[in-house]
Amino acid sequence: MKIAIEAQRIFRPNKHGMDFVALETIRELQKMDHENEYFIFVSPGEDKCLKSSENMHVIELKCPTYPLWEQVALPRAVKRIRPDLLHCTSNTAPLNCPVPLVLTLHDIIYLEKRQSSSLSLYQEMGWHYRRLIVPRILPKCKKIITVSQFERQRILDALHLSDEQLVAVYNGFNSHFHLQPKAPEITRKYIDADEYLFFLGNTDPKKNTPRVLKAYSDYLKRSQKKLPLLIADLKEDAIDRILGEEKITDIKGYLRFPGYIANTDLPALYSGAFAFLYPSLRESFGIPMLEAMACGTPVIAGNTSAMPEIAGEGALLADPFSSEDITAKILQLEGDAEFYRQQADCGVERSKLFSWKNSAKALLDIYRNMALEKHV
Repeated sequence: MKIAIEAQRIFRPNKHGMDFVALETIRELQKMDHENEYFIFVSPGEDKCLKSSENMHVIELKCPTYPLWEQVALPRAVKRIRPDLLHCTSNTAPLNCPVPLVLTLHDIIYLEKRQSSSLSLYQEMGWHYRRLIVPRILPKCKKIITVSQFERQRILDALHLSDEQLVAVYNGFNSHFHLQPKAPEITRKYIDADEYLFFLGNTDPKKNTPRVLKAYSDYLKRSQKKLPLLIADLKEDAIDRILGEEKITDIKGYLRFPGYIANTDLPALYSGAFAFLYPSLRESFGIPMLEAMACGTPVIAGNTSAMPEIAGEGALLADPFSSEDITAKILQLEGDAEFYRQQADCGVERSKLFSWKNSAKALLDIYRNMALEKHV
């Protein structure tokens, strides 16, 4: 087969969830599949994290905006190569695709009622673009992949797709997330403390940052340790705005907010943290939970959407709509050393069920089945 895969953003330096899903599964396909020929379409960027090989060709397409790249440059390039299928990996795809289409639909959060608008203009534009494109391309997809059974059922209920069209393929996590010694030479670049709480926040409303900060404020009032809070991926002006709205500006001295943290430094930061806070309002999967659990760090996750399915007993589940419950879960870990060790051990064992190799094998089965159906 000739297989084309859209991986538009994997060369950007500051990668996020969907970028890593595409990159890591493609890397595993490159290792395991030496029969089929792959064409990986990317946008130019500084991080050349994927190299061409004998049967995998990385093709850079230049275009000024994401919509033009996807709707004009990508279908033109696909038409020249004429692959057996195109797999678009990040929720959207060309409205006019010249070959059979596979789509990874990570979630349909942008089709649901929002808690609030995004603070980021980039995220806000992306939200509107997905709302415009996704309903129009779904009927054209031969196969739709999503990342959990929760999200699969959510999509079936909301969009009335056929059971055969939609399949769940679990994500994995990178193997450099594992049990390891403390690495203060790395953690001290971000926070001047031997022990701390770690929160992966951003301006996306689903990350629940206001309630997490409110919960942390209440924690400081009740804790004997009063651990500082390291916040990744959130700028100071956004933090200041939330602290002002929640009337908790007095906690700012306990916060550290270095902005974007390189993925290569995350294992050390998870390993150095007392606990990882992930009480999102809504997740279709939740890769950071697995990363932290694999590093032996207890996780406090939301009890909604796909998080219970993925975390199992490997995380401590809290009501993300209750800052009081989030606070209580932090204090529970802090006040019971035996329970803390149990949570750490459960998380490590749970994380072993997931890998990018398993994800790539599932994708390859989908590609092969499409080829068989084509020739029936």
